[in-house]
Amino acid sequence: MSENASEAAQAEAAKDSDAETLGRLLIVDDDERFLKRLARAMERRGFDVTTAASVEEGVATAQSLYPEHAVVDLRLEDGNGLDVVQSIQHHVPDCRIIVLTGYGNIATAVAAVKAGAVDYLSKPADADQITNALRNVDGEMPDPPDYPMSADRVRWEHIQRVYEQCDRNVSETARRLRMHRRTLQRILAKYAPK
Repeated sequence: MSENASEAAQAEAAKDSDAETLGRLLIVDDDERFLKRLARAMERRGFDVTTAASVEEGVATAQSLYPEHAVVDLRLEDGNGLDVVQSIQHHVPDCRIIVLTGYGNIATAVAAVKAGAVDYLSKPADADQITNALRNVDGEMPDPPDYPMSADRVRWEHIQRVYEQCDRNVSETARRLRMHRRTLQRILAKYAPK
C-alpha cells in the first residue's frame, strides 16, 4: 500500500473515531437545500449524520437509529416537528434535541422545551450555533445574539402565530388580535420585517 493511501486510510479512521465520539445525529427538515448543507457541515464537525424530510420519516428513523442528538425543524410539510421531538424523547430519553424554526416565538419555544428539546434556535442558525447547542451539557446561557429581532419582527411573529392558531382564518385572527380585518390583511401580505 502506498504512503498516500495509508495516510488517507488513517484520516478516514480518525474521522470515524470522531464520529463515534460525537455520536449519531438525526436532522429532520423539509427544506432539501438546507438539510443537505447542514448535514455536510455537521459531518465535518464529527457527527454521524442521518437525515429525514418529514414527520413520518423522522419518527421512523428515530425509532430505528436511536440517535444521541437530533435537530428538528418545527414546521414540516406533513405536520409539526414537535411530534418528532416527542417520539424521539419517548424512544431515546437521553437524546439531546434542538428545535429549529423560521417562526421563532416564546410560545413555540416553551412548547418545544416541554416536548423534550434542550434548546430552540431561530433560522438561519449556522452549524457552529447548532453544534454549540448540542454540546452545551452544562446548561450555560448562550451569548446574546449580535442582531436580535426588532420590535416590528416580534410583532409580526406574534401575528403569524395567532394566524396559524386560527387555522389561517383572517376574520378570527383579526377578532382575537383586536385589529381591523383589512389592516391584518395588509400585514399578512407583506414580507417579514428584518
